[in-house]
Amino acid sequence: FTLSVLIIAEKPSQARNFAAALGGQKGTYNGESYIIAPLRGHLYEFVEPSKQVAKSLEEQYKSWKLQYLPWNDKDFAWKRTKKKDTASVINNVKALAKTVDEVCVATDNDPTGEGQLLAFEVLLENNIKAKKFSRMWFADESKAEVQKAFKTRTTIPDLLSDPDYKKALFRSKWDFLSIQWSRIATMCGDGRSVLRQGRLKSAMVKIVGDQLQAVAAYKKVPFYGNRFRDENGNVFTNPDEPVFKTKAEVPGGYTDSAVIVDSKTMKKTPPAKLIDLATLSAALAPKGIKAKTILSTYQKMYEASAVSYPRTEDKCITVEQFNDLLPKIDAIAKLVGVDTALLTHRTPRATHVKTGMAHGANRPGLNVPKSLSDLDKYGAGAQEIYVMLAKNYLAMLAEDYEYESQKGHLEKYPAFTATANVPVKAGWHAVSYDASDDDDVSGKALGKMAKPFIHEGFPPKPAAPTMKWLFKQLEKRDVGTGATRTSIYAEVTNDKAKYPLLSEKRGKIDMTQYGDMSYGLLPNTHIGDLGITENLMKVMRDIAAGKANADAELAKVKDLIKDDIEIMKANGSKLRKDKGIMADFVEKEKFEGVWNGRPVKFTREWGGHRFSDEECEKLCSGEEITINGLISKKGTTYGIVGQLSEQEYNGRKYVGFERTGFASTNEVPAKWCEHEFTAAEKKALESGETVFIEGAISKKGNTFDVEVSFGKNEDGRLGIIPHFN
Repeated sequence: FTLSVLIIAEKPSQARNFAAALGGQKGTYNGESYIIAPLRGHLYEFVEPSKQVAKSLEEQYKSWKLQYLPWNDKDFAWKRTKKKDTASVINNVKALAKTVDEVCVATDNDPTGEGQLLAFEVLLENNIKAKKFSRMWFADESKAEVQKAFKTRTTIPDLLSDPDYKKALFRSKWDFLSIQWSRIATMCGDGRSVLRQGRLKSAMVKIVGDQLQAVAAYKKVPFYGNRFRDENGNVFTNPDEPVFKTKAEVPGGYTDSAVIVDSKTMKKTPPAKLIDLATLSAALAPKGIKAKTILSTYQKMYEASAVSYPRTEDKCITVEQFNDLLPKIDAIAKLVGVDTALLTHRTPRATHVKTGMAHGANRPGLNVPKSLSDLDKYGAGAQEIYVMLAKNYLAMLAEDYEYESQKGHLEKYPAFTATANVPVKAGWHAVSYDASDDDDVSGKALGKMAKPFIHEGFPPKPAAPTMKWLFKQLEKRDVGTGATRTSIYAEVTNDKAKYPLLSEKRGKIDMTQYGDMSYGLLPNTHIGDLGITENLMKVMRDIAAGKANADAELAKVKDLIKDDIEIMKANGSKLRKDKGIMADFVEKEKFEGVWNGRPVKFTREWGGHRFSDEECEKLCSGEEITINGLISKKGTTYGIVGQLSEQEYNGRKYVGFERTGFASTNEVPAKWCEHEFTAAEKKALESGETVFIEGAISKKGNTFDVEVSFGKNEDGRLGIIPHFN
């Protein structure tokens, strides 16, 4: 009996690879009929917090006030909604699922279970049923691996209890609850500036802030001591040689000495590892290409198969991926100006080519452009992206870099030693886009004689933070992936955003005033602890293994938030006092009552007038009230009438006071159109008579004469009425 199988791929490119391996977008393989339906990453997202809770709690969960935090995760319904422009993709899966007996999840096999989550969201939200649910597990998307995965797919007994889904769902809920940290930071900051917090955002701010402080605290205090230098510039040092505060204190007595070479050892290093999106973005930043530009342009290049899948976590490629690109190597090398004679190592290196990869590391695609200028249609930075990816990949096909490591000492003073790395064969260094972080490629051999000199040194100055430096720090601490680091970095440095946390100019990073606030709030907080992600990943593994309960672990977020509220309050108070960069934000006073049968909370002030308790009660009862004594911009006194109404601002609905008209007054104004009424004119107008005035001035500055009276205008408001006829 042959089952009809719907294969759900994570993205269109994956669906194309499946089709190439199985024989088409639909067909029969291994005696089973199938059809492939691609998703487009996550098609669903959680609705906003206030829509997750009961109606009676909506206002509370909309509020950013600290008194309503921490949230109770038990209040949440965890409702999802479709992302923008995803309906056609979802409807395609729903329609095809009705035509098959088996639905097979074939999304990425992520360590975090993300592939499981984005497929299960579609199945669960649309109540998709099948006689059987299954899973394809593949090390990569090569033909052999996909075919093997199809033949050996495993059954999913129950979607909701699947270990990978459970841990991924927990992580997505945890991150959703982390929205609270942004609200805390905002209210503990100046109350106006929205300070976005999160596991990766806060880590970036903390790392950069710490480094900027270290740079600011650095003092360039010189020290002096004896050293030797040979004729080739190699310096001989003695770790036990004393140092002094001034040059005059350094004792003499040393004389020239012959150099004794102790050893010469040939060494080699393999090509640099394949780069990820973060490394690529950091390397291009000094050229003025922003991270958000890299993300946009790279995506378009990927869709045209000019480069590989961008959001990969792989640092190596598979044998199949290596072999697929091998016939294109000479064309790629010619395109980016690399001598093909250098590419002599055309077999897979164990350091770069391994099993277990999915998309493989970032690299050129199979569609090789005819010229670099052909890439310009994909957006700014396309040529630079391609050249860097290509040279990094081609370096893997060059020979190892070889150098001779020479070690020596001074004949007269054996404690003084030196090491020189002398290049022998450039190898991959002649190909790579950047070999500056690797071995010394410019060393000279140890000389024959060395002369003493007084060396002036300084304590090493902390490196000024750059994009490249920051990404290395994040990678060292295992915070985020190459793709997420790039996307979050683009977000926090976006100079078009209202409250960017960091600023970046050609790769150099500094704090914005909002980043400075954020950094001042982070000390001793949980969200500012770089270990928070590591702990979260451990909990996820425990949930998948059945060692931890997801609901119980999620409830612990409440304690983290509770702690951080008090810590950020104290940090915020100190920040305001020490730096004076912000003032306490006083929120407008609100009145709470019942209007139209439902609880409401509205601002208790309008136009400088504070509503009394009696006025508030009348408003809640649906009555109109009159406010007199308001002062206009011109300094005149006026009155208005108004009531409560349902209003909307920037897409947010709220209940507030609305003016419905002007209040009546029997007083003749002191002046009209720059004409000041005399006591006699006022008396005449109040008696209902007309008065002829000369030299009145209109809003446009025109002078005119007119007869006027005092009475009700067309809007029902008492005032001066001109009679031009």
